[in-house]
Amino acid sequence: MAFGWIDEQADARRRAGLVRTLRPRPADSPLLDLASNDYLGLSRHPEVTEGAARAARTWGGGATGSRLVTGTTELHTELERELARFCGVEAALVFSSGYAANLAAVTALAPHGSLLVSDAGNHASLIDGCRLARATTQVVAHADLEAVRKALGTHEGPAVLVSDTVFSVDGDAAPLAALAEVCRERGAGLLVDDAHGLGVLGDGGRGGAHAAGLAGADDVVVTATLSKSLGSQGGVVLGPARVIDHLVNAARTFIFDTGLAPAAAGAALAALLRLRREPERARRARAVADDLHARLTAAGLEAVRPDAAVVSVRAPSADGAVRWAADCRAAGLVAGCFRPPSVPDGISRLRLTARADLTGAQIERAVRVIGETRP
Repeated sequence: MAFGWIDEQADARRRAGLVRTLRPRPADSPLLDLASNDYLGLSRHPEVTEGAARAARTWGGGATGSRLVTGTTELHTELERELARFCGVEAALVFSSGYAANLAAVTALAPHGSLLVSDAGNHASLIDGCRLARATTQVVAHADLEAVRKALGTHEGPAVLVSDTVFSVDGDAAPLAALAEVCRERGAGLLVDDAHGLGVLGDGGRGGAHAAGLAGADDVVVTATLSKSLGSQGGVVLGPARVIDHLVNAARTFIFDTGLAPAAAGAALAALLRLRREPERARRARAVADDLHARLTAAGLEAVRPDAAVVSVRAPSADGAVRWAADCRAAGLVAGCFRPPSVPDGISRLRLTARADLTGAQIERAVRVIGETRP
């Protein structure tokens, strides 16, 4: 039977307790949300929603084509200009998603004969970019400088180190300044995914590369998403103008994809301008994460100290994590549940995201629920 193997895989997932299901949420959910990536609490901000509506009224419901045909509007250009200015780089290029931005950057910057060195904790989009690239890929131990140095030292020719700035599972930050130094020793480029750093780290939320003193460097390329701190949808590559020009001509997920919807571009631009006026939102998100961590550990839970806005709480097993998240939901709290194969080390977790708009009472309630429902 065609696709009969799908049933076999479904049975295997059920036996392992790894079945995923979609859970539609209502617009007015009464649950306390510590699972979304809306770090700055901007996705429902009136200026952001109005930015989306205004863009849709002006430009229509969709971009109508590839960015190289009809899909680039004046709004896209304005968003790219403001993103580049905010992050301190020469140029920016917006994509329909953060996933597409990572695929573009990795594949277009790693031609045949080059080497990609990839951190073992990298996001799936970076991993898939490495798989699609024509380069040789070498995966190195998580945040291991010596492993990076050794891998780069074995290759003659173009090389790029690929890493998240903040890793999405535990929320730990990569040692970017030290990684950049190793890359420069070997003449390699550095490509970092700042999905969880933009809006949270750096001066006023300018991101992990900015915080590490790497903003504007001619050997550093940054990718990010518009769907987390900026509360919208889409992705962006930021870096030297010649790199961005190269992507326009060589990145398949740019050339052959419909441009980012105008509503998403308008929302992201409005959120970015709000962040520029309210840089304290970035500090608040980090402070909430630190508060969550302190309260969780005081309650006897094994929580990883956050470097940005992700707080990870270890669970005893995959099944235990699923039950824990379900019990939290029943008690009015939405917590992320990360388990194999989404976690590279096989350790299941509750994954909490700090938001700048969380109150002290909400933080206290979240910690109480997590503690009372622990397996």
